[in-house]
Amino acid sequence: MAETLPTVWFALIAVLWLGYLLLEGFDLGVGMLMRLWARDERSRRQLLNTIGPVWDGNEVWLITAAGATFAAFPHWYASLFSALYLPLMLTLVGLILRAVAIEYRGKAITDSGRAAWDACLAVGSLLAAFTVGAMLALTTTGLPLDANGDRVGGSFVWLTPYALLGGVAVVLFAIAQAWAFLGLKTEGAAREAAGRVLGRWLPLLLAPLAVWVLIVVARGGAVLPWVLTVLAVVAAAAAWRWARAGREGLTFAGMTGFLACGVAALFTAVYPVVLPSTVDPAYSLTVENASSGTYTLTVMVWVTVVFVPIVLAYTAWSYWQFRRRIAVTHIPTAHAVRPV
Repeated sequence: MAETLPTVWFALIAVLWLGYLLLEGFDLGVGMLMRLWARDERSRRQLLNTIGPVWDGNEVWLITAAGATFAAFPHWYASLFSALYLPLMLTLVGLILRAVAIEYRGKAITDSGRAAWDACLAVGSLLAAFTVGAMLALTTTGLPLDANGDRVGGSFVWLTPYALLGGVAVVLFAIAQAWAFLGLKTEGAAREAAGRVLGRWLPLLLAPLAVWVLIVVARGGAVLPWVLTVLAVVAAAAAWRWARAGREGLTFAGMTGFLACGVAALFTAVYPVVLPSTVDPAYSLTVENASSGTYTLTVMVWVTVVFVPIVLAYTAWSYWQFRRRIAVTHIPTAHAVRPV
């Protein structure tokens, strides 16, 4: 049992990242679409109301993934977060920008004020999606680490073609996921636009993420990652077909299957390495040399067994409670109380 605990926690961290990309993906995408697509105040408020009840809960998946990494694999956490200090800070800036914008845009009393908060929401969402994608890509493709797990090189050594690919992949997937979510949650122009965009552009929006998966899987060469990659491609093709047929629920399910199989392919392809070193493969961190002790991992398993079902049940209940579609006609006329 003690020998398998690091592997179990490696799999659980992969599940946490899947949950974050799945749920926070459409949050970030909707934030970007506030400026990319919506052209009037009511349309923007319609989009914002689709994520209003759930966006802050979705961010918990990121915190949980980071916390689980810290507790289960402290050496992985230390090397990753110190080597990627700059993109991590940019992620936090992006998340803060979007959180403040969501809370304060409704308190603006002028059109220019609301436009400024909308810009903050869009930029923050874009920045968070790009930097998270870049960091995840580097986790699977490698960083210049020495024998002590310390970064070799300057502050921008992380800015590689793989990081750019990962950043673009998550940004475009978030936009696609947002359209799929809006197809389920809205009525009117937003729903119609979702069908048009996904029916025409879904393969292009998913292509960078597929390329990232193929690069990592091709390096590993194992059978299981290739099987998962094929399943991901099949799920993406099915999602595109359903999008063109106007089957919104199945489209969202197909994209979920694509993401789940893609994330599983990435993590199984790099296993047992948790953070590859591009300086020397011998310096790479693995599930064995980066994990905590058996006692810590055992306690964490029991905590997970007790609390994760509660979190999942509450999350499912929240989405069920706010499952109804939102139309522009549901949005009341904006008003503001001006100081005397």
